[in-house]
Amino acid sequence: MVGRLRPPALCRAVVGLSFGWIIAAPATAAAQATVPLPPQPPAALEPPALSAPAPPGRDTIVLQGLDKVTARISTFEIPLDREVRFGTLSIVVRSCHRTPPTEPPESAAFIQIDEVGDDASQRLFSGWMFASSPALSALEHPVYDIWVLECRNAANASSASSQ
Repeated sequence: MVGRLRPPALCRAVVGLSFGWIIAAPATAAAQATVPLPPQPPAALEPPALSAPAPPGRDTIVLQGLDKVTARISTFEIPLDREVRFGTLSIVVRSCHRTPPTEPPESAAFIQIDEVGDDASQRLFSGWMFASSPALSALEHPVYDIWVLECRNAANASSASSQ
């Protein structure tokens, strides 16, 4: 047929993409070809085992980190004034505050985040992060997101365990 330029499935897919929605077209031999996956980051960039228990009697903070490239979310607990690596980031929590049980729940932490390179490091974030409003004061990074889940104060934990 001379007037037919494209198969109908391809036309539907092109029209769908122009309107922002996608229609699954029938599989063809070209579409079934295997596509190689992107290379995985080296194991050195993976976060270390961060679930090691904190020393007793020390305040800790529970953070979550998202690696946007691999879509992995890591949850880790960090004692105050300890450096923890997450990918190329170095995270140090300087202060952590949690409201008493009689007030609305809120955790806030003063965090310093540096990106560590081969020869130098660059400060990306230094400030307070709040568990109830992660977007209020957020890390701006193209690969990683970090946010506060909660503070675990040693005084609160010991009084809760004794009851």
